[in-house]
Amino acid sequence: MMKPSPILIAGPTASGKSALALSLAERIGGTVINADAMQVYRELRILTARPSEADERRAPHLLYGHVPSGEAYSAARYAAEAREAIATVESSGRIPIVVGGTGLYFKALTEGLSPIPPIPDDIRAHWRRRASEDGPAALHAILRARDPDMAERLRPTDPQRLVRALEVLEATGRSLAFWHKQPGEPAVHVAAGRAIVVSPEREELHRRCDARFDTMMAEGALNEVRALLALGLDAELPAMRALGVKSLARLIAGEIGTEEAADAAKSETRQYAKRQLTWLRRNMISWLWVNTQETECFSRKLVEFIRS
Repeated sequence: MMKPSPILIAGPTASGKSALALSLAERIGGTVINADAMQVYRELRILTARPSEADERRAPHLLYGHVPSGEAYSAARYAAEAREAIATVESSGRIPIVVGGTGLYFKALTEGLSPIPPIPDDIRAHWRRRASEDGPAALHAILRARDPDMAERLRPTDPQRLVRALEVLEATGRSLAFWHKQPGEPAVHVAAGRAIVVSPEREELHRRCDARFDTMMAEGALNEVRALLALGLDAELPAMRALGVKSLARLIAGEIGTEEAADAAKSETRQYAKRQLTWLRRNMISWLWVNTQETECFSRKLVEFIRS
């Protein structure tokens, strides 16, 4: 095992990956860099289990809570910001530790993104306006007529991805499916022993998911959702689809009770964790897989190697 950086730690929600990253950062002089699509949003510290202020005092953290919930953060923007963050951390003499549950973000770092040319502002504004005025079903019909292959891949209720497909088609004359097949430029090369997937046993993961939501409720998740709803944001924005937002919004509206809201949010979280694991098994087969009980042993061995 060589000594390249950064260290990459992936895993499903509630797996304990953030605790491992923080522990390593303290012991090896590391800086934790986010790779979770929801933890970037400023207004969602509790509901996304973002590192606490106490955690941030224990070690430096980057790319957490720096995006307003009214913005739609993208993998392309993440790749650019993460590349810059990694370079900054390395130049300071610290070790970057990239941690999160968004597989696409790790894929963007380790494989690069498709080299899609920049989209002119007028084209982007046009399709966003069409989405607002006509709705996603109309956009899907347009895409189906112009690019049936791409339309088959997208849900008629997903305006963000439909807008992206149409603006790329108009700006470049090529389908987004074409661009997805083009190789990108990786920012990080996966090194043996430095790319980890934390994967608890199924029952343990479910228990952790449930317990974490109970903790979130105790810490004020309901008020956090109230504040988010008060912003009057488009329901299709990514932040509005964070785990638990829909259930707690229904609780706030008086449509369901507290127990039903909690049960729905816990079920949603468990299902999401299952989808994450499915994606990770397909795409990160070469990474080192450890269960939650093995993380301390792994952490100790990695620390010993880095210090040797």
